[in-house]
Amino acid sequence: MASASPSRRVRELLALCFSSVEAGGFRELESLVTELVNCLNSLYENVVLNASDELENDVIEVLDEILKVLSSPQVDQDVIDALSFHLPRVTSKFADLSSRCLQLVEEIVDRFVEACNPRDMLSILCEALDAARCSLSPSSCSTPLLHGLSKVFISIQRRHYEQLKVAVPIVLNVLKDISLETDVQVEGLFDKALGIASSIRDVSSKLNNEEEAKVRCLLGLYVIQITAILSVSIRDKAASCIPLVIQLEPFLTYCGLTHLGLITGNDTEKLMSTVAIDDDDDFGTSFPDINLGASFLLIWAKISHEVAEAANAALGSDVDELQSNPVKRWQVYGMLKYILSSVDLLWEFKRHAIEFLLDITEGVTSSHCNDEQIDCSHYTPGIYATLQAVTLVIMYAPDADLRKKTFEALKRVLSDIAAPHRFDVLRALVTNSRSPSMTAILLGLVKDSISESSLQATDCATTDTHVIELVELVLRPPEGGPPLLPDQSDAVLGALNLYRFALLFESRECEAGKERSKVGSEILSKKNLEKAYKEWLLPLRTLMSCSIAENLKEDHGQESSLGDVCLLNPIEFVLYRCIELVEERLKSH
Repeated sequence: MASASPSRRVRELLALCFSSVEAGGFRELESLVTELVNCLNSLYENVVLNASDELENDVIEVLDEILKVLSSPQVDQDVIDALSFHLPRVTSKFADLSSRCLQLVEEIVDRFVEACNPRDMLSILCEALDAARCSLSPSSCSTPLLHGLSKVFISIQRRHYEQLKVAVPIVLNVLKDISLETDVQVEGLFDKALGIASSIRDVSSKLNNEEEAKVRCLLGLYVIQITAILSVSIRDKAASCIPLVIQLEPFLTYCGLTHLGLITGNDTEKLMSTVAIDDDDDFGTSFPDINLGASFLLIWAKISHEVAEAANAALGSDVDELQSNPVKRWQVYGMLKYILSSVDLLWEFKRHAIEFLLDITEGVTSSHCNDEQIDCSHYTPGIYATLQAVTLVIMYAPDADLRKKTFEALKRVLSDIAAPHRFDVLRALVTNSRSPSMTAILLGLVKDSISESSLQATDCATTDTHVIELVELVLRPPEGGPPLLPDQSDAVLGALNLYRFALLFESRECEAGKERSKVGSEILSKKNLEKAYKEWLLPLRTLMSCSIAENLKEDHGQESSLGDVCLLNPIEFVLYRCIELVEERLKSH
């Protein structure tokens, strides 16, 4: 037996399986199936270690032998059932050897799907897919299994939603694993995903009750999730995948989804709430990238008019709607963070996301968002997260044009936040900034906001308090000690410029006789002036003098030393101006 060819040994084991059933030996059948599985596993290990044309031919002969037996009209159902628990998983390992092997494995799996109970095959194929994730080539091994699963979905006769609910998360995990392969073929990945989507749609079309609504929602969630998986897997130009995305759009129409509903997050909430009814499990965690995918679907429509036309969507009307509706705009800000904060995407996607921000904020002024009847607080956390991602784009974007556009988007989104919450967002951004340069940029935006007419109409005492907090955050860091110089030079200069501007602005307002607050200016109060003078400015003056003296003393003429002095000189100039202004105001008290 040891010298027999693999195909002959497999033929003998299969024959023994049939004879054992005829003799009523079901325990012997189980033993023979196990031996057959071990034989196939040994063949696979041999192929992996000693790849050759001869071994590949052996595999083809083995697979062909199995297919012949399964296709025989005289085959016993008990034998097929026993083999179905193991052969789909074992034979799928050979799918990556050649196109002929893949074809044979698909036919073997299809034969099991045709001959066995659909509910049993659903469990079997799902387990096989889960095992394929650990194989050397998940992409190739999963292809015949996904192909078989798409046929099983259609064959299920009842409790469709419950069955799909089990299978879809496993399919998504496999597709995501495939997308992470370094040499992933996006077209092949998409074909696998699309086949499953088509099957789910076919199942839904046969139903006409509450279950149909759930299956339709499940299809929508699946399409959105695979959009995220597909988009993240793109390693080259996004335009190359436009024909693939176009094929997804009809599914959105079928599920009643729109680009506007997706980018605001309203459609995804409806889908999740529908499938979550009466569910006590964590099914929602099966769609971790649902908001990313929803955002992508609109960005794809922006990238290509063909994508928008495939869904009968007019992106221009969506932009008009968002420009006129602040609540929906705030929802969009929160959704775009999923694209802007992702580190695995092409910069091309982030560029389109920034340009979309510019589109929907075109012509929008801060007065549009200060309606006291509209509460912005619910959306502020999401907007803050998006602006954090925007600051990262400003710092790391590969070209100046994108950085310029992103900075403009940052200013527009900030101005679109209701005034009572704007400083809260700016303060959080400054507090959590790890870049001195970005801290300086943000403090500059605070300075610009102080003089806006919309902000002057708010509680100015609160505004003054925020300015004091932000300046103190930089000049007297919460972790203790003075700011590090020259490392924190940009942030320190930004804080001093903000404080100087606030002093001059408040002074002018007072001299003009304008009462911006019933209690007067917090910035010009004696208490806060003395605090700034003693706790911020004088210690910083001492630090500056020592730093400049040390640099000039230790490294005469060295480039690094001269560079540090150049960084410190502007700070010294603004610092002394702030000291003068504070001393003048203290005299008036």
